[in-house]
Parts: sequence; C-alpha cells; structure tokens
Amino acid sequence: MKTYDEKHIKNVALIGPAKSGKTTLAETMLYEAGIINRRGTVEENSTISDYHEVEHERGSSVYATSLHTEWRDYKINIMDTPGLDDFIGEVISSIRVCDTAVLLLNAQNGVEVGTELLWNYVDRYQKPTILAVNQLDSGRANFKQTIEEAKAYFGSAVTVMQYPLNAGLGFDSIIDLLKMVMYRFPEDGGKPEKLPIPDSEKERANELHNELVEKAAENDEDLMEKYFEKGTLDEDEMRQGLKIGMMKHEVFPVFCLSGKKDMGSGRMMGFIDNVAPSAIEMPAEHTEEGQEVPCDPSAPTRLFIFKTLVEPRLGRLSFFKVMAGEVNVGMELQNEKTGTTERIGQLFIADGKNRNPVDSLKAGDIGCTLKLRNTYTHHTLNGKGATGNIEPIQFPDPKLRMAITAANKQDEEKLGEVLQEIHVEDPTVEVTYDQELRQLIIATQGELHLMVTKWRLEHVYKMQVELQPVKIPYRETIQRAVTSSYRHKKQSGGSGQFGEVSMKVEPYYEGMPPLKEYPIRGTETIDLPWGGKLVFNNCIVGGVIDARFLPSILKGVMEKMEQGPLTGSYVRDVQVSVFDGKMHPVDSNDISFKIAGMMAFKDAFLQAEPQLLEPVYEVEVLVPTSLLGDVMTELQIRRGIITTMEMESDHQVIKAKVPLAELDKMLASLRNLSQGRAIVRSHFSEYAPVPADLQKRVSEEYGKTELAEMH
Repeated sequence: MKTYDEKHIKNVALIGPAKSGKTTLAETMLYEAGIINRRGTVEENSTISDYHEVEHERGSSVYATSLHTEWRDYKINIMDTPGLDDFIGEVISSIRVCDTAVLLLNAQNGVEVGTELLWNYVDRYQKPTILAVNQLDSGRANFKQTIEEAKAYFGSAVTVMQYPLNAGLGFDSIIDLLKMVMYRFPEDGGKPEKLPIPDSEKERANELHNELVEKAAENDEDLMEKYFEKGTLDEDEMRQGLKIGMMKHEVFPVFCLSGKKDMGSGRMMGFIDNVAPSAIEMPAEHTEEGQEVPCDPSAPTRLFIFKTLVEPRLGRLSFFKVMAGEVNVGMELQNEKTGTTERIGQLFIADGKNRNPVDSLKAGDIGCTLKLRNTYTHHTLNGKGATGNIEPIQFPDPKLRMAITAANKQDEEKLGEVLQEIHVEDPTVEVTYDQELRQLIIATQGELHLMVTKWRLEHVYKMQVELQPVKIPYRETIQRAVTSSYRHKKQSGGSGQFGEVSMKVEPYYEGMPPLKEYPIRGTETIDLPWGGKLVFNNCIVGGVIDARFLPSILKGVMEKMEQGPLTGSYVRDVQVSVFDGKMHPVDSNDISFKIAGMMAFKDAFLQAEPQLLEPVYEVEVLVPTSLLGDVMTELQIRRGIITTMEMESDHQVIKAKVPLAELDKMLASLRNLSQGRAIVRSHFSEYAPVPADLQKRVSEEYGKTELAEMH
C-alpha cells in the first residue's frame, strides 16, 4: 500500500443521527475509490463498516469503524460512527482524532434531535465541518427546509456549495456553485456528466455563487482586497478562503448526496482532498502539562491511542493517530503513563474487519496495531526525545447505573475481570464495587448501551448475568434523646459472660450544649468515614465499669452504627453517654461489654424516633423552552424541589434537588420526553429526611430480608 505524506492525508468523521445514512455513505466512498468492487447494504449485513455480530443483530452501528479510501492522490481516513446517544463515546473519540467532521443531515428530517447532541461535541473541539444533506432521492426530501433549519441552528456559517435540481424520487442532478456546473448522474449513480447550468437555474445559481464568493472572501484580508479589486474570486482563491473559514469554524460547506444511489460522494471527496485541512494544518495538540505538540513529521514519534478493541481470536487492537514523527514496524516506544516499553510488531490500516499491513505511517495518519501489553485508550507512546501524555478524551458521565451479578456464583470473580476488560475497550462503561452496598455496579450511557454490554457478556464472553437496581446508600439518625440499659448474661459451664451497660443516646449537632445530667470523665469524637459524627462520652463514676471495658462498649456501638437498626444503613450524628453499669468479678470480659453496648445502643436508637436520611443530588437540566412544562412536571413527580430557573440562549436552565432514589428513573423519563435533547448534570448535595411512608416501606423491606436470611 502506498505511503502518503502528511500533506496528503485527510481524516474525517462521518457523524449524524440514526438512519442518516453514514454507513451507506462510507460504503459508497470506498466503492467510488475502488477500495471495494461491490457495495454492501445495511439490510443485508454486508457493509465493510458494520461487521460485528451485535450490529448485524441490531441493524445499526454500535462501534465507530475505521476505514480508508484513496482519491486522486490523497488518502482519506474515515471514521464511521454510531448515530445513537448511547454510543456517544465512540463518536467523541472519532471527532477527537479526525480533522474534519462530516455531519449528515437527513433531507427528510432536517436538523433532528440527534444532530443537536452531536453538534455539541463538534463545537467543543472546534472541528472544521462539512454539512452533507443526504437521502435527496427520498420522496419526502426537502432541501430548502433542511437548509433553513440548519441556518437557524448553526447560524450564518452554513454555506451552500451545492443545491439539488430535482430533489425527490427522480433526483439525479446537482448544481455546483464553486465550479458553476451541473452534475447529472446516471440512473444507477456513479460518475456524472458535467453539463452547463440550465437557463432556468442561472439566476438562482449566480446569486448563490456570489454569496459563496463573499463568504470565501470575508475570511481573509488579502482575499477581501482581491474581491474588491476584481469583483470576484477565482476557484483557487475561493478554495483558499473556504479553508480559512472552515478552520475558523465560520464556514460549514453544504454538499448534496444520495449515498444509497451513489450520487455526489465523489465531488465531496474531491473537496475533502483540496480544501478540508490536513492534520499538519490544524492547531497543535497539547500534553496534560500544557506542552504544544504540533503535527510535525520531523519531530520525535508520538502515538495517541484513541480506541481499544478486543476481538475474539485476534486479541487487543489499539487504534492510534500519529501525532508527530513517523512510526515504523519494529520501533520501540515508551508508554508515558506506565513507563513501560512497547514494541510495534505490526502496523495496519483498517477497513472494518480487514487489516491492511503497512511498514510505516507518517504524522497525521491513523492506523492500528496488535497486542500492546500495557497500553490502553488515552495512553501516549513516545519515541526518543518526546515526553508528556497527550490530553485525554473527555467522555460524558454515565446516565444509567445497575447492579450486576453472575448467574453462576462461580463466575463472580471472573465477571469483575471481564467488565474491566470491557471498560478498557469502552471507557464510557464504568465499573465499581460499592463496599457499602455490597454490589458490583455497572454504569452506562443508557439502557441500550447497557443491553449491548449485557449481550457482549453473554455472547462473546459466554457469561450469563443478572441486573438489579442499585441499592440506595441511606443513612440513619435519631430525633430525640433516650436512656436505655442492657444486661448481657450467658452461663454455659465454667466462666460465663456478664456485662451491663446504661447509656443515654441523643441526636448530635454542631454547637450542642455540654451534657448536664452526668459528669464527663472523657470524650472521644469520631469523624465517621461515611459522613457525620459519633461523640462517645465516658460518664462512669465509682468504677462500676472498669475503664478497660469502655473501648469494647464503643466497639459494640460502632458495629451497630455500621449496620443500623432501622434498615442496615450507616448511622450518623449521635452522641452516646455511658453513665452506669455492672461488672462480675469473674465473668465480665471484652465480648460481654461489646454485646451489652451494642444492644443498649440498638434499643435506645429504636425508641429515639429514628429518622432515615436519603442522598439528595443537585440537578441542572438544560432543556428547550418548548419542553419546560413537561420537565418541571417530571421533576415534581420525582420529588424534586426546583430551586432556580433562568434562560440561556433558546434553552431554559432548571436547577433542582432530587433524591438519588428517583434520579435514574428521572433521567430515563427526561430522555424520552425530550427525545434526548435535555442535557442533565448532577452532583451530590446533601442527606435529607425521607417521607414517613417511604421510611416505613424501606424499613419493612429490610426486616423481611433479615428474616429471610435468618431462615
């Protein structure tokens, strides 16, 4: 395979909502360039891009697939991305390493909900963007409305380069405003005829051409002067101005396509070759320390691993972008994160499941390699003379959490290992073990993302799993002071057990007055690991309990606080004052006073108006104004308390406090009612009392569970 230099490599990400035609367009681009000799279809599961079994089963993309095409002495690396928000991690990593985003707009649907979500990431990285209006051969295609919606959403940067002459079922002609010709395609697509623009279209075409010239000129002072002098710009000058505008994120050229009928893709590829920037023309990358890393072919080698894929029979594939220098087979590189040395045993250009071996790759290129031992997504491999780790990809927080267990208990340990392997492949799948809840928790971008992960566990790793809701980390406390006593006495031959403890248990709060009823001989204040405090007072007078038994009483109290009397949750914010008790000269020991202290505390706690506390989260919802009422209703249904509301552009920002017990259900509901347009951010705020009916229900459920475990 030909090795391309840094000036002749273009990296594009095909992005767009589901059913916008990304995979079909990618297939057409490869076919047009002669990389494949037959176009597959999504319906027949025969495309180069969607080759995983789960994608065949679902009929849509789940993974971002690396492809390439060669068009007129340029190499175009293509990342075909999924269209659903559940797989947004695949999209973000592709946008991160590509130099141009090709955003597909379905001519039947215009700017869809999914389009808005994807645009947030394109805009964040300020990637040069091409708008490709696809499916113009559909009976419901409406180019004019699509462009109007695009301008309303993306602004004046939307720049019409082409328009269809006859969008709809008979679509076969495109007016090109840069070259000022008409392309007419044969019935089955492919290479078009170049024809003069029909007289009936000349006025419209000239008007749009002049707008295009002005748009190209306004991005550069020299071009603007030429425009004023000549009244126009030639084709090369227009290309120059459009490139500058794209790199400033002020020009989004619009192209017309029917990916299915192979119409328009060649012209767009030509524009990518001639106008879309290469990596060497893009702003420098940065290391985590802020050091600039320009795409310099003469600099020391740097590879940024943007994707890891574990495939049966092949092992771990590491996809990378050559950020600087050149990588060759046999080269040894240093992993900046782990400090280990990796040898590049093989180099490939990937086209779906096909791996094309190469000897070297230049700065700006995208490739993959096999069996790196200690290198994963976000890692940087540096050659001699290079230091620093390239800034990692920022993925969104998970939106759905579930507890996961192996159906076969013998697989529990293996399940944790497999899930960590899946996390390496897909960092948007997060896996943690919660010691408090005693649950292995998997967090994903949504229900579909979770189901695909479960499918992989069952079909790829041959492991049956079960999913349950995540328990709520409640806290327990009390609302009034209570005095209690407990005698532990056990006689079973020989020395027995005896210990009697009297204590006062009361709510603790900062600044509370000193204890008055009993003299305090010593106080221990414990900042509890799970939040809140325990204040333990020694009020023993006259030696009725030996001082050596006080730590055992405290240990018994702490054990019961770690598994509260009400629901088994942690107890917080209590003051315990031990003021009386009895000992036996022979039978008293540490275990006796530990049990007596634990039971005295439990009895007092249950009489002291126990209060269950639940975690409450500060939630910020960014939502279109048209959906404000629905979102507010949903928040109120979920026991949310709205704290503020304000306008931000054409959206409303609602801030509220929502109990964690309602948060996952609220996120799923908001996603459905807003069709994914609601952006939700949340973080822990505080613990607050739960309603009495919920406390009763949770306490009763805990009691039933305890009873079942005893039997």
